[in-house]
Amino acid sequence: MDLGVRWKLHGDGRTPAPGAVVRPDERLSWPRTFGLGAQHVVAMFGASFVAPVLMGLDPNLAIMMSGVATVVFLLSTRGRVPSYLGCSLSFVGVAAVIRAQGGTSATVTGACFVVGVALFLAGLAVQRFGARIIHAAMPPIVTGAVVMLIGFNLAPVTASTYWPQDQWTALLTMLVTGAAVVCLRGFWSRIAIFLGLLFGYAASWAFDRIFGRIHAADASGKVTDHWRLDLSGVGKADWIGLPSFHGPSFQWSAILVALPVVIALVAENAGHVKAVGEMTGDPLDDELGTAISADGAASMLSTAVGGPPNTTYSENIGVMAATRVYSTAAYWAAAGFALLFGLCPKFGAVVAAIPGGVLGGITVILYGMIGLLGAQIWLNARVDLRNPLNLVPAAAGIIIGIGGVTLKFTDNFSLNGIALGTIVVITGYHALRAMAPAHLRQEPLLDSGTSAYDGPGDQPASS
Repeated sequence: MDLGVRWKLHGDGRTPAPGAVVRPDERLSWPRTFGLGAQHVVAMFGASFVAPVLMGLDPNLAIMMSGVATVVFLLSTRGRVPSYLGCSLSFVGVAAVIRAQGGTSATVTGACFVVGVALFLAGLAVQRFGARIIHAAMPPIVTGAVVMLIGFNLAPVTASTYWPQDQWTALLTMLVTGAAVVCLRGFWSRIAIFLGLLFGYAASWAFDRIFGRIHAADASGKVTDHWRLDLSGVGKADWIGLPSFHGPSFQWSAILVALPVVIALVAENAGHVKAVGEMTGDPLDDELGTAISADGAASMLSTAVGGPPNTTYSENIGVMAATRVYSTAAYWAAAGFALLFGLCPKFGAVVAAIPGGVLGGITVILYGMIGLLGAQIWLNARVDLRNPLNLVPAAAGIIIGIGGVTLKFTDNFSLNGIALGTIVVITGYHALRAMAPAHLRQEPLLDSGTSAYDGPGDQPASS
């Protein structure tokens, strides 16, 4: 059975020839391969560190399980789809909502586990029926709206939780991070969030030395005099040890909040597979269902032990595009490095000590970028927002999701925010489409743009 763990040496193993690429089943020399693996780890650092901290989960466990998830993904796709799986930022808003409702870390990971199951089943459906089933259920107007409301739903978290902890550090961190995203080039631009994090960390330390303690809200929201950067936990942490594990807990209210993220994860995986296929010149459309299922299985495994759910990382696509090295051997090396980091509690303590003001500055940009990815989906698909069939359900769902509108059914059950907004977008679009006059339904659900995911013998259907 081919598991994709055998690689041919590319050329002399040193540098690819001009215009050549190192394919997934090839590798450079092992020292260069390990170096590329370390580069992939650095590329995913920013999001993989920030996401579990924002979700209230153990960053050590998150890094460790990202390595495990990457191994699961590479084995499942038999080494054909080079990818690193890290903590998904799409779940940050979900975790914030669940915790605001009184949920614990176990409740968060339990809801995310169910999302992993749903993603796994979605992958099986794609393998059975083809990727056009995704487009039929979730056309670009729906996918973009859901991604947008998930991102913008996070705005109150930044405004009320992180920014007030140290507004001036937050402002400086935001400015430096924004400048890094725009002005840096190549590899440095892909780790701009991480660089902003390092700047904020250093600025908080310097402000403590210069100005002393700050009188502001702490992480619990209580106004006290405290240090911006508290490194007391770092000194107490061991150099080597296991992260903290816990089992998931399942609550319907939390699960309903989390399920809409499946839409974002399917879109992320589909985009990743298409991008890698185009860059390597090897169409990977037949691997889409497998990739989605593998992501779901990896997320189930991570959340089952208390880690965050995972997704394919676009940051690492950027590293491959810059180096033209698509070898999965580099990802195996990256997974190994991640496992080693996960076994260092002192490293996790450094991550957990990130000041709230720093997170405030980063999340202003990060959350906005997540929301605007929804708009990017509309632009790429050329969604016509002048068409009321597209405009009405998207407008209603986004306002419900961002504003936290609640629909109460009983004293113990209600829908609000992300869950209710997603339901309104999906059901509203399909219900209105069924009733709309023909001239508003000119774009077929199963269009030629999606049929590329399916076999060459399949022809796009018309609605």
